[in-house]
Amino acid sequence: MKAFEYAAPRREEEVVDLLSTATGRSELIAGGTDLIGLMKKMVITPDRVVNIKEVSSLRGISADSQYVRIGATTTLDDVLDSSEINQFPSIQQATRGINSPQLQAQGTFGGELCQRPRCWYFRNGHGLLAGQGRMVAEGDNRFHAIFGNAGPAKFVCPSRLAPALIALESRVRIIGPGPQDESMIPLELFYRTPRDSHQHENILLPNQLLTHVEIPLANGAANATYEVRHGVGPDYPLVAAAAVLWIDGGIVRRARIVLGQVAPTPWIAEEAASVLVGQSINHNTAEAAARAAVAKATPMSNNRYKVQLARVAVERSILLAAGLETGGF
Repeated sequence: MKAFEYAAPRREEEVVDLLSTATGRSELIAGGTDLIGLMKKMVITPDRVVNIKEVSSLRGISADSQYVRIGATTTLDDVLDSSEINQFPSIQQATRGINSPQLQAQGTFGGELCQRPRCWYFRNGHGLLAGQGRMVAEGDNRFHAIFGNAGPAKFVCPSRLAPALIALESRVRIIGPGPQDESMIPLELFYRTPRDSHQHENILLPNQLLTHVEIPLANGAANATYEVRHGVGPDYPLVAAAAVLWIDGGIVRRARIVLGQVAPTPWIAEEAASVLVGQSINHNTAEAAARAAVAKATPMSNNRYKVQLARVAVERSILLAAGLETGGF
């Protein structure tokens, strides 16, 4: 591991001051469950590491008449223990799916959203785009994207919480680059598909910080997350889907379906949601929405199996949200 400076500020503005304007020169650390491994492998070699765990304003869960607000350094255990999150079973299901006491105790809410891709080309030093995508296209792409992969980016967004949060129409607070600079943006706009090696997988500048996530109150909206995994354990799912259904009189008035582990960004399946609007939820309508969700998939040479798994995840997330039997284990 490369030698680095270490800083532990106690206020948000101090964090921004300590971050470099140049990409890769400084990195944030909270739980450290992702960054330490990348630094050990010399994939990331910062000159300075800024610990944000001492900033008290970044930790905690609160609620008002419109939003539940979660600080970036709030641990996943704290999220599971919070009564404010009971209205969001989709978040609870995704968090429990991590299924590692160590990761849940040490990992943070913001860190989970900002973790780097698990792509083995990236993590073995070949860069985020791995030869402008050629290495992935010509090599082992079993766990890579089946949507949004026409360009050089073929990794999948690793966040397990992002699909549920985006389906719930969450937004994030970002501060920087100046001490007084602050913005609130929909979480779905936080992620992006990089087109060249100068772009990151999210919109954060090197001297910006995601501080909080705000989730609109569910107000009765049915929601669920369904992951298809290798087995029980902390391994990342093969595919996932989150569904939010606004149902009135037994009829879906509005719906949001977001897939995970299938594209460089959490993938919003608008076609699937439109199939559900005006319908009651049953196995037939859930299956129709699932087919619509994967109709435009573009699998690569070794990951066609993910299309079927994505279809299953969408169908079962809808059924689970509606309180119906999923028909699976």
